[in-house]
Amino acid sequence: PLLRSPITPAFLWAWLALTFHWKVARPFSELPGTWRTGWLNLFHFWQEGGFHNVHNIMIHKFQKFGPIYREKLGLYQSVNIINPEDAATLFKSEGNYPERFMVPPWVAYRDFRNKPYGVLLKKGEAWRSNRLVLNKEVLSLQVIDCFVPPLNEVGEDFVKRVRVQIEKSGRGRWTADLTNELFRFALESVCNVLYGARLGLLQDFIDPEAQKFIDAVTLMFHTTSPMLYIPPSLLCRINSKTWRDHVQSWDVIFRHADKCIQNIYRELRLDRKSTKEYPGILSSLLVQDKLPIDDIKANVTEMMAGGVDTTSMTLQWAMFELARTPVVQEQLRAEIFAARQAAQGDMLKMLKGIRLLKAAIKETLRLHPVAVTLQRYTTQEIILQDYFIPAKTLVQVGIYAMGRDPKFFTKPELFDPARWLKMDSTYFKGLGFGFGPRQCLGRRIAELEMQLFLIHMLENFKIETKRGVDIGTKFDLILIPDKPICLTLRALDSQP
Repeated sequence: PLLRSPITPAFLWAWLALTFHWKVARPFSELPGTWRTGWLNLFHFWQEGGFHNVHNIMIHKFQKFGPIYREKLGLYQSVNIINPEDAATLFKSEGNYPERFMVPPWVAYRDFRNKPYGVLLKKGEAWRSNRLVLNKEVLSLQVIDCFVPPLNEVGEDFVKRVRVQIEKSGRGRWTADLTNELFRFALESVCNVLYGARLGLLQDFIDPEAQKFIDAVTLMFHTTSPMLYIPPSLLCRINSKTWRDHVQSWDVIFRHADKCIQNIYRELRLDRKSTKEYPGILSSLLVQDKLPIDDIKANVTEMMAGGVDTTSMTLQWAMFELARTPVVQEQLRAEIFAARQAAQGDMLKMLKGIRLLKAAIKETLRLHPVAVTLQRYTTQEIILQDYFIPAKTLVQVGIYAMGRDPKFFTKPELFDPARWLKMDSTYFKGLGFGFGPRQCLGRRIAELEMQLFLIHMLENFKIETKRGVDIGTKFDLILIPDKPICLTLRALDSQP
């Protein structure tokens, strides 16, 4: 019967594969998943509460379809993968101009207000030229040591603030939902690095304009989520409340950042000498004059807006997990004590001796990644799980689902930082900050900020929470707790 079949290219390819035992990739059209009815899928997605539950829905779809599936929600199409080896294939083929998913509402706002794009939203040569300059100022090993003093200063001040709150309580402890406190800490930290200036956010009274910025960032993230699936142009045309709130929040963010930028620019023009050894990223960029002023403004604004919720939320999750695992908390405390003794006051040296603490941050990002997925548009045809994936396809690595899968992490429900020091291979499993040329630009700032914060908190306080409390997550562009996390901080030197 084979010999009597018409000799088509598909038949010839199948015959050669069978004869020579070739492994033939399957066509894109055979990918499993729900990709044939986009608007109906979006309706069901909305019914399931998908706007806030996309991470759990993704886990269920990987369980249903396997390690790769194709999806269409409204106009939004993607191929979703979970295996670390597939993630490696994707990122290693991204080329010199990798493209990630450009958040449509953020692009729409900038076009609406005629604002310039930063590297988060740029692509092609415009992205690459900006990114190469910024890498030297934000990611290079030569400059990150400069971030330690300003970040350490804010960490020490946060400890002082906690001690004041404990004293005010009159009970030797402070119990609170620390969401807003950590948000203020993160904004104070990132501004001290970006501008070389403090905003005074760790005082009892803060500038109303700074509080407006804090509220605006929260609203911006909240209004972004639904517009990932519903075209912002449509919501703009009907002047929906979601669109109005989104525009208003970005207006406040840009206004606040522009005020900070103008203050630094004015000081530089007046040739005022900073008393600090490191004047901040903005001053360095302005002095070098390697980027147009509009590009500097756009990128600094993006770093300021993106560097607050992300680190503050990760620190909240880290403290919650440490409160639930007192044994791990004590292990970290012992490591910090030994590292400080060995460093003899040298903070840079001390940071090299806290391997378990760095692993604790990785473990927090495994269980509670800031983002649900990492995305890339394929620059060429690639093969994933034996399927041909065409060029220009949006492929998403489900990092939340990967971190919860027992195929990749033994007992994934356990908070076990030591697993990162014991695993045979961590190959493409720790993707909390992304990978490659488009990894998070503020990665080094965030890592140092979180390391220094946890050092100070664990050296000074015992972190506790109620037993048996289970906190879920919801998607609001980033993953956040589905209810308030209450923590108790007790000074170590007051322990009986």
